[in-house]
Amino acid sequence: MWMSDIHSLGGYTFAAGLFALGLGAWQVFLALVVGIVIVFLLMNLSGYAGQRMGVPYPVIARISFGTLGANLPALIRALVAIAWYGIQTWLASRAVIVIALKLWPDLKGLTGNNFLGESTLGWLGFLLMWGLQLFLLRHGMETIRRFQDWAGPAVWGVMALLVLYILVNAGWSLSLDLPGGTPQWGLGQAFAAAVALTVTYFSTLLLNFCDFSRFAPTRRAVRTANLWGLPVNFMAFSVVSVIVTAGTFKVYGQHIYDPVDIVSRINSLWALLLGAVTFAVATLGINVVANFVSPAYDLSNVWPSRIDFKRGGLGAAVVALVITPWNLFNSPVVVNLFLGGLGALLGPLFGIIMTDYYVLRRQHVVVRDLFRDEGCYTYKRGWNPKAVFSFVASAAPAVVVALVPVFGAVAPFSWFVGAIVAALVHYAISRHDRSLVESIAVAVAEASASRAPAEGSPGVSPQTT
Repeated sequence: MWMSDIHSLGGYTFAAGLFALGLGAWQVFLALVVGIVIVFLLMNLSGYAGQRMGVPYPVIARISFGTLGANLPALIRALVAIAWYGIQTWLASRAVIVIALKLWPDLKGLTGNNFLGESTLGWLGFLLMWGLQLFLLRHGMETIRRFQDWAGPAVWGVMALLVLYILVNAGWSLSLDLPGGTPQWGLGQAFAAAVALTVTYFSTLLLNFCDFSRFAPTRRAVRTANLWGLPVNFMAFSVVSVIVTAGTFKVYGQHIYDPVDIVSRINSLWALLLGAVTFAVATLGINVVANFVSPAYDLSNVWPSRIDFKRGGLGAAVVALVITPWNLFNSPVVVNLFLGGLGALLGPLFGIIMTDYYVLRRQHVVVRDLFRDEGCYTYKRGWNPKAVFSFVASAAPAVVVALVPVFGAVAPFSWFVGAIVAALVHYAISRHDRSLVESIAVAVAEASASRAPAEGSPGVSPQTT
């Protein structure tokens, strides 16, 4: 799963893009190390919660926001995912078009028209990628798991060949000093910003990683998989990305940040086909992990009795088609204001949910009440006003920091601003809440009862319960 998330066109360009902050090679590498270690630690928090309770993100959100109030964090996450789902699908279709034009040059005639901002060939490529992802939905999470088993490693194979090709043609000599800018607010701010951006890159999955970890057998399984998939795999792929990008300057006379562009320059039809197909699959891989599973669960949470996982995924795919994602991606205003603003809201949600579960409740939850109309997490008509207040109080400064130009120096830290403010506010106003104390008491009593075997009957472990 982590291979599919990291081995994407976005993941490829991310590491090299940090040079634009004005950092040197070793500074970028150190920032990536610090950032991914923070991600590893935070991801374990979300992963442990999912593994312990066996429920996805929208259900975990019910603990703090209420059985109905959980739709607020679920739909915010879904909106971000659906927008990027469409954009990533469109980006994957670019590789398909490269292949099609190489094999059938006459298709160039289908690129001259325009319908809703895209050519006929563009529409065909997009609908092909759109349909392939719906095919993965047929058998739910099991089909997705099997797809991820080979999609991520396949990219490693192609990247290894690409590294070898670049090094051979560069004479096994290259400079890792990629061109970058001058630090606008000093070297220290640039380094901290690189660390923060690394964390923000994973901010969506920091919320809903429990969608996947809920299937893990033990905490150790979650921790071990995260260790190999995040710090180890991320650092290795980042090094490979920088090496290939640096080598393109010596081979082609310019730094090329798009691996599809690099592959298209290789004078071999088979190399072009292999590379383009693999990178299309890689983009589908991150799309399924980061932008497909989440809205499928999030939308099903809105109306659980009528919308299951498959219908939620279908609804997300239809919305992603209707919004014509290429128009979103090609509009800096939309990307910065809409997606940037929504992204700044993810930090507050993480701060509230994790503080509520780990700090306030100390992991004591009555899981069955998460699925009841009347229970420990009903609050006021299904909404927890204190969680909503904490969200509003922290989301406002996070969005201002992210979008208002005067705060440009701290804009990369908007996720941290939102998460920290939300955690502090939610703890301050909720720690003496009566419903919180009562729900913890019920959870502790049930846990104690499950550990005490009934007279004359074998014991039942809490994990089994």
